[in-house]
Amino acid sequence: MHELIRFVPLMPLLGFLIISFFGRYLKKESVIGAIGSGTIGISFILSLLIFFNLAGSMPEKPLIVQVYQWIAAGKFSINISYQVDQLSILFSLIITGVGFLIHVYSIGYMHGDRSFYRFFAYLNLFIFMMLNLVLASNFLLTFVGWEGVGLCSYLLIGFWYDRKFEGTRITWTGDAANKAFIVNRIGDFGFIIGMFIIYSLFNTLDYQNISETAAAVPAVYFNTGLMTAATLLLFLGCTGKSAQIPLAVWLPDAMAGPTPVSALIHAATMVTSGIFLISRNAVLFSLSPTTMTVIAIVGVATAFLAATIGLVQNDIKKVLAYSTVSQLGFMFVALGVGAYVAGVFHVMTHAFFKGLLFLGSGSVIHGMHDEQNIKKMGGLKKYMPVTYKTFFVGTLAIAGIPLFSGFFSKDEILWMAYSQGSPVLWVIGATAALCTAFYMFRLLNLTFHGEERFDHHKIHPHESPKTMTIPLIVLAVLSALGGFLGIPYALGGVLGNHSNLLETWLEPIFKDAMVIMKRPEMHEVHIIEYVLMAISICIALFGMKLANDWYKGNWDRPRSIVKSNKFVYRMLFNKYKLDEFYFKILVDPLINVSTKFLWKFVDVAIIDGIVNGSAKITMTAGQAVRRIQTGVVQNYAFVMLIGIILILTALIVGI
Repeated sequence: MHELIRFVPLMPLLGFLIISFFGRYLKKESVIGAIGSGTIGISFILSLLIFFNLAGSMPEKPLIVQVYQWIAAGKFSINISYQVDQLSILFSLIITGVGFLIHVYSIGYMHGDRSFYRFFAYLNLFIFMMLNLVLASNFLLTFVGWEGVGLCSYLLIGFWYDRKFEGTRITWTGDAANKAFIVNRIGDFGFIIGMFIIYSLFNTLDYQNISETAAAVPAVYFNTGLMTAATLLLFLGCTGKSAQIPLAVWLPDAMAGPTPVSALIHAATMVTSGIFLISRNAVLFSLSPTTMTVIAIVGVATAFLAATIGLVQNDIKKVLAYSTVSQLGFMFVALGVGAYVAGVFHVMTHAFFKGLLFLGSGSVIHGMHDEQNIKKMGGLKKYMPVTYKTFFVGTLAIAGIPLFSGFFSKDEILWMAYSQGSPVLWVIGATAALCTAFYMFRLLNLTFHGEERFDHHKIHPHESPKTMTIPLIVLAVLSALGGFLGIPYALGGVLGNHSNLLETWLEPIFKDAMVIMKRPEMHEVHIIEYVLMAISICIALFGMKLANDWYKGNWDRPRSIVKSNKFVYRMLFNKYKLDEFYFKILVDPLINVSTKFLWKFVDVAIIDGIVNGSAKITMTAGQAVRRIQTGVVQNYAFVMLIGIILILTALIVGI
């Protein structure tokens, strides 16, 4: 059964090729949509079959399916091969399942677009690359998928390349695509150097061989300089793809792309690549406590900063964008304290509720005729009942309201941050969670409740078609119930389920890392866990109530608070001026050096000067010699005579 894995990435590749070559000749959008969605649906079914097969056998070691030998040079060889295990299949189900729903949604959202077929071709190519990233059995194939999703992200963010987009020094959607591409290249440089170091340590790039070698003799590699360097460089790559400090600035501007792109790439799949890479190499990262500490600190700092920025944003998609950055920070906190299962658990629940929220925002934008400013909305609940109900479920989930999916995964991360990390991590994480609950209910109230603040003469809100609302309903169900796959042991008895299904499923993946970190099975329940859980619930409810009090009716209170805290408001609204800071210390100096020194001096003065100067010397010499060519035979004879005399003189003198 596991041999079917080769067809999982093959189907979206086939869809990409068919739509790319024949899409322009297919007259009906429904046919293109069926091809694009159908190929992803088949991949999901195949992944599901492999999942049930694995669930029945639960192999201790991964199954490697070789497609063909890729590179063989001396002692170095690498294969195109896929690793079938609990982690890769879980991510494959998320990618193809949520991806299928987003493809179906896109049929309605992109209806009438002049490049409808091109959009679906890009989506299929992205799914193909993402599946290669998570299914690869070695670093190099993962890196191919890693670069591939970067390329597809560039193509999809800049899909509407002729549209204007407001951002820091960004005017067009193409600028936002360039920003995402360039920032990610910085992280990718760290990835590839880290990969080189790992090869120098293990003489292989195969995940299984590396993990077995490191787990067999952990003392040889534990906390060494090379291991710390390799894992830190890999983490730099993760900060790029997963939008963490210092490479977090690209994701909010990536909202320039169509909303299904935001849901697929920047909520459910690509931005979780960093989480996957660390989880796949949990043994290596567990060998470097320094790197683990850095991951936790960067994660909690990103979670807090992004959550505070989200408090004051007015673009419906940018609120969700900063929310994504913040939630990814939570995942990295979990990984940094060694709670790998909790991190992957939040990847899954986040794919459900954030995919739902982005698609819900797209439904609002679609019904509001491309309006994205939530201050120009209000009262949409009666016009868009399905969108409102599903969006409300997603809001409850991300805010951590019991018993929705986000409650289980977020609370598990906070508990692990406290018990395995530091109380400081818990305090900062809980503060970020408070901000999350507040800005999400602020978004919900300003969009769907209160007075109608849009121009009724120009905008006529309406519910989206079923191709858009059905995926919303499915994701709402998953957002509401998905958390029960990872019920913590502290709630096992209360809810009648003493087993954490997700932890049991992923146990073979992380057992070696747990041994290295000397972590016993954490099935004991502490009273403080219940206390922290109760505080977490109170925080979520308080954030919800505060937002409802401020934004469901009268705006006087938030306006007065803004007026009395203008400095803080401007700092948050301007995103701590991180973009301006990067431009001042990196971009502008680099441009100045490039233009004033490298271009005007090195290129123009030196290189062009040498080339043009040599040509000028040749031309001048030619003009001088040309004067001798008079065409008079007597002159030529005289010159020959002079030459003969000079030669004879030289011979006689003995020169």
